[in-house]
Amino acid sequence: MNTILVIDDDVYIGDMLEETLVREGYGVLRAYSGTEALLILDNNKPDLVLLDLMLPGLSGEELLPKISELPVIVVSAKGDCADKVKLLLGGAVDYVTKPFDMKELLARITVQLRRRDTMPQKTLHFGVLTLDLDTHIITANSNEARLTRTEFAILKLLMSNPSQVITKSQLLDRISLDTPDCVESSLKVHISNLRKKLRGISGSDMIEAVWGIGFKMIEGNT
Repeated sequence: MNTILVIDDDVYIGDMLEETLVREGYGVLRAYSGTEALLILDNNKPDLVLLDLMLPGLSGEELLPKISELPVIVVSAKGDCADKVKLLLGGAVDYVTKPFDMKELLARITVQLRRRDTMPQKTLHFGVLTLDLDTHIITANSNEARLTRTEFAILKLLMSNPSQVITKSQLLDRISLDTPDCVESSLKVHISNLRKKLRGISGSDMIEAVWGIGFKMIEGNT
């Protein structure tokens, strides 16, 4: 089920959007200010954001660059062409002017989610971790670390299967094409170095060694 974050301080509009989206089969998160939205996004990753511009505290224009990794449809009473162009160039994927037709908005949401599903994935997420699949950089809490080829292959596999314990033999077999130099005798060293890097940027242990079986991702303990 796709989840949509509605960021709007107008309770009536927010309630209307939530009721319609739930009826259409979406999960809905609500935020009434830009600051509250950032707090919600610390622990959740919605599939799409509906963003009002005139928000208390952190405005929609200020919030947009901070959530550029998500598809954002601006839903605003500001109808000036210059505003639309600026926001579309600034990272929004679409712009809908209030008052809007709900069927049109639903269609625009469908288009953006379909487009997202057909685009190649560029990042993986788990808890506070974000793994860039192009640069091999892992980030957490605004900290980052660059991974070796083998560390990247291990972490990518674990983050792609976060609820599963990956056995040592499975791990070696599934990363062998990318890292033929990684063998059973060196795996423990690679895992140890990877755990140290993750602990350095997140402050927590993010990989659990399941004794006698293998490894899995965990939310982390300081």
